[in-house]
Amino acid sequence: MTDQTADVVIVGGAVMGSSVACHLAMSPDFNGRVVVAEADPSYGVCASARSAASIRQQFSCAVNIDISLYGIRFLREIGVRLAVNGDRPEIDLHEGGYLFLATPDKLDILTANHRLQQELGADIRFLDATCLKTRFPWLETSDLAAGCHGLSGEGWFDGYGLMQAFRKKARSLDVDYVSAGATVSGDGSGGWLVHLSTGETVSTPVVVNCAGASGGTRICRQAGLDVPIVSKKRCVFTFDCKAPLERFPLLVDPSGTYVRPEGSGYICGSAPAADADPECTDFDVDHGLFEEHIWPTLAARVPAFETIRPGAAWAGSYDMNLFDHNAFVGAVPGLDGFFLALGFSGHGLQQAPAVGRGLAELITTGSYRTLDLSPLAIDRLKDNRPIVEINVV
Repeated sequence: MTDQTADVVIVGGAVMGSSVACHLAMSPDFNGRVVVAEADPSYGVCASARSAASIRQQFSCAVNIDISLYGIRFLREIGVRLAVNGDRPEIDLHEGGYLFLATPDKLDILTANHRLQQELGADIRFLDATCLKTRFPWLETSDLAAGCHGLSGEGWFDGYGLMQAFRKKARSLDVDYVSAGATVSGDGSGGWLVHLSTGETVSTPVVVNCAGASGGTRICRQAGLDVPIVSKKRCVFTFDCKAPLERFPLLVDPSGTYVRPEGSGYICGSAPAADADPECTDFDVDHGLFEEHIWPTLAARVPAFETIRPGAAWAGSYDMNLFDHNAFVGAVPGLDGFFLALGFSGHGLQQAPAVGRGLAELITTGSYRTLDLSPLAIDRLKDNRPIVEINVV
């Protein structure tokens, strides 16, 4: 028995689901009812709330660069775009830039990436080893060939604040948020039934799956689709350093280990080795990763970090797309009215503005209008056409 109807049901109400809902509600091409089902209304364990929350244009793939170029414009204007009754959200955007470092064996990759980034309009400066040492005197450069630094348009922000800003704006525009888990099934006539854990059922022509790794893959299976997306644990560690280090960016070591300022201290992290990277089943912090790999790596790169005071740490999850570490976004061929925004592999917060707007356009008009997100379509899985993104952090 159907209890209610909606024009669109979004499963997953964190940053991606709330961005889609918000953009639908703001669209002049849409005047229907949107329901968002969120199983964890406290957002205590969602990836959005546990992220290192940053944005960059230093990718190797054009669609990812374009998405972030749109994203930074949105974040800069968030106070106007997502204001509610004169109340303007703040996300503490700090454009400190990313600094990607390269050893001689990776110089060609860095150079090619920089060329593409510049062609697309990203404000990235190429620095040889001498320039790196001059600009960042606290940096150990003896093994480096060069680095690329984002002069503007890259940095970090309050990711939880972005999620809540989308959610508040969506609710102000009459989007219904339901605190419930969800399952889906076909309704027998080309539409969808969304069964809520409250016992209610919502009939809808459109389902948007934004439920992350575990929830998202489960919803896909219920719809008859298998996706290679799993949950991977990522730990974030904090520390203090007494020595003042001027103009510190979000630094990405050639090993992939990263560190950036956070308040008066720093946060850092690194992907574990492939053979020590099982699926995420809990949020226990791997302190050994910091002691055995992250701290020694950072101390070798920034000698001032040899003496630090470790602080708090937390664990979160990536909805990791094992196919190519890029999201599946858009309609699913053969499943009319079923849309995906899954598998962002750590890029979800920065890609939420563009993906939310893009899916709203696709649902309401049948095509992308602002930014072409078709390279992220799930067709590439069936056709074995992975997006080759080299700059995965």
